[in-house]
Amino acid sequence: MSNTTALTPETLGNNNVNVQNLVTVAVSEGDGIGPEIMEATLKILKAAEAPVEFEKISMGEKAYLSGISSGIPADAWDAIRKHKILLKGPITTPQGGGYKSLNVTLRKSLGLFANVRSCRSYAPFISTKHPEMDVVIVRENEEDLYAGIEHRQTQEVVQCLKLITRPGCERIIRYAFEYARSNNRKKVTCFTKDNIMKQTDGLFHQVFREIAASYPDIESDHRIVDIGAALIADRPEDFDVVVMPNLYGDIISDITGQISGSVGLGGSSNIGAQVAMFEAIHGSAPDLAGKDVANPSGLLQAAILMLNHIGAFEVAEKIQNAWLYTLESGRHTADIYRPDLSTKCLGTKAFAEEICANLGKTPKRFTKADYTNFKSIEIPEYRRPKSSEKTLQGVDIFVDWRGSEPKDLAIKLQALNGAGLKLSMITNRGVMVWPRGFKETFCTDHWRCRYSTEHNINVRPYDVIEILQKAALTGVDVIKTENLYSFDGERGYSKGQGQ
Repeated sequence: MSNTTALTPETLGNNNVNVQNLVTVAVSEGDGIGPEIMEATLKILKAAEAPVEFEKISMGEKAYLSGISSGIPADAWDAIRKHKILLKGPITTPQGGGYKSLNVTLRKSLGLFANVRSCRSYAPFISTKHPEMDVVIVRENEEDLYAGIEHRQTQEVVQCLKLITRPGCERIIRYAFEYARSNNRKKVTCFTKDNIMKQTDGLFHQVFREIAASYPDIESDHRIVDIGAALIADRPEDFDVVVMPNLYGDIISDITGQISGSVGLGGSSNIGAQVAMFEAIHGSAPDLAGKDVANPSGLLQAAILMLNHIGAFEVAEKIQNAWLYTLESGRHTADIYRPDLSTKCLGTKAFAEEICANLGKTPKRFTKADYTNFKSIEIPEYRRPKSSEKTLQGVDIFVDWRGSEPKDLAIKLQALNGAGLKLSMITNRGVMVWPRGFKETFCTDHWRCRYSTEHNINVRPYDVIEILQKAALTGVDVIKTENLYSFDGERGYSKGQGQ
């Protein structure tokens, strides 16, 4: 069930909030420490006279255990889609049972394509090895391996499909540049692994180059993700805004959150064309639930992002400056308490009360928050480019075969040759094992078998069907097929390793 809690003059006390201009926000307390840190966050929003009202919704662990596989009841979906904004506490996903990630479901179902995490240090009051760090990770939020399309294909092999689309690349990369421009950032860096995944990550990098060219006022560069991750962990002060596909962004945003001093201090925004979700980076920490020790800062930072999203810049500044002043004053929760720098260890409720008492104050050591030049970010609607000439050039059939000698499999597969397509290569786990290969190469029961044309003749769809018909008649266990295409003469598929 859901209920609405309005920030009216009666609930706020003596204030000048214009009830007519209130923005309604769906609020999910979450699980574990979620209810405690949400209570603390809402207390601060009320004290700051934020122009919002809340419709509280329930989703997460209880919904999962009640039989709702997504963890999101129908009335919660209705409230989120109605109000377009969700402030969400951390969720506990029950172990076992094949429960789907609630966050992934929300992000993909609502088109929340951009995940933005600002990771900065708060030295010397928060311990960190990187006192100059101020990095923003912009992560693609819907595609990549998080499409969650997996299959078990043989006794020994399962696969997960990595999906990268041009519309997805264009939206997230343009958002990163627009974010940099809106927030007076100077550089955008792209992380991919296109030295290996030349088609998928190669597309992301290609689109990055194209879009970067239209932002000459912003510096741009590219890093292979492994060395990029090493550099950002070692010298995060060298980076400004970093944009990357989903999986890399998930991992690296946690790394940057941690090395900034604490994952518990970070909030994140999930932005879509119509709906936005704001949440803390950290998890539900059920072992701390009910102890009044959790740090509400991550969720509070998410709420500040939410206020900027709805245009409540002055209130966002007031809360952020009060929070910074509180950190400077040494009033800390247990997770960041240091005897040499902290002046008092506070519980969740007392920490929120301290921030409320500091509303209107500004920090002395930290840079004062100033959102007066903040600009809203608008991404143009995707327009499909002119279609390329798409030409069928062959087919890869994937075969479940328990033998160990590729040459024996080749004899079986050559019997499937047709007038248009003939067996040209067999790979195992991507490595070519026929017609050339090494006995040292370890092989599983999962074989990619490529049929292509010898003399650049036109390949017809029937030529592929002919091979599959012969396979069915001869007992070859085909588990998957992938047609091989060129686009305007450019190969749209990978070679075998060693080819």
